[in-house]
Amino acid sequence: MCALFGFLDIGHQVPMKTLRKLLQALANASEVRGNDASGIAYVKDSSLTIYKRPKPAHKMRFRVPEGTTAVMGHTRMTTQGSERNNYNNHPFRGNAGTDFALAHNGVLYNDRELKRQKQLPDTMIETDSYVAVQLIEAQGELNFDSIKHTAEEVCGTYTFTILDSNNAIWFVKGSSPLYLIYFPELRLYVYSSTREIMMKALRNSPLLWRRHEVIDVDEGQILKITADGKTSCERFDPFLLAPTYKWYSPNYETSNDDDVLMDLIEIYSCFGVPAEEVIELWEMGYSCDEIEDFLFCPGAFERAMMTEEV
Repeated sequence: MCALFGFLDIGHQVPMKTLRKLLQALANASEVRGNDASGIAYVKDSSLTIYKRPKPAHKMRFRVPEGTTAVMGHTRMTTQGSERNNYNNHPFRGNAGTDFALAHNGVLYNDRELKRQKQLPDTMIETDSYVAVQLIEAQGELNFDSIKHTAEEVCGTYTFTILDSNNAIWFVKGSSPLYLIYFPELRLYVYSSTREIMMKALRNSPLLWRRHEVIDVDEGQILKITADGKTSCERFDPFLLAPTYKWYSPNYETSNDDDVLMDLIEIYSCFGVPAEEVIELWEMGYSCDEIEDFLFCPGAFERAMMTEEV
């Protein structure tokens, strides 16, 4: 579990001081979903810049330069690849006809298989997320087709954000959460992983009282917003590999197959969750989504046990 956050300022009306304050507030609030590392990507003088460190966001100072119109950020809870090796942290740099940065919230569990099947280049980066960068690069161009291909090749939980060198942001919505809002009077887009993170950040920002609207991004949707505010969408099938990977199948949570439980145990072991907790929740009849909520929300497992006893 990690967090995505950032903004796209197409109106150029918001003072840089306000945008910087908003950015830091978003980063700090996003620590609730991961504080092992944090980083941002932005474009400076037509060049993509990535700044990331194995530190929680509140210990970073994200002071982007004057004139920055788009920032893509990430806070990380380590699963695969130590955060102490900074190259394992998000965002990741890629090139497919243009430079781009990619950040991911979720867990991909067919990354090693994809690297073998697609004969992707060896790299020191150990993070499962990086396979998405490599899949886009292998297509040779950053566009809807290459992103759709990538989204349908990976399996697991994910939402990706991509910032290209033209200051366009792409949202690739899988099963992981995304909350996107738009301030029409300011022509400003702001996003975070959850509404709770957004509201906490806005309470620490001068934008709190400005009118905004929520932009729905559905699972299976790729949304591109350019630097001048043009939007375009494409669809992909997030369940394309469901017959191969039962855990990600829409019918998974109704299955009682022991193999399914073993998959759950293996996945959550990446987060340091004891197998006993997964088994106990499974035997109590909780769905996969409910198990995820219990295991990643502080105190939720204990509350579930107390409710069961009552």
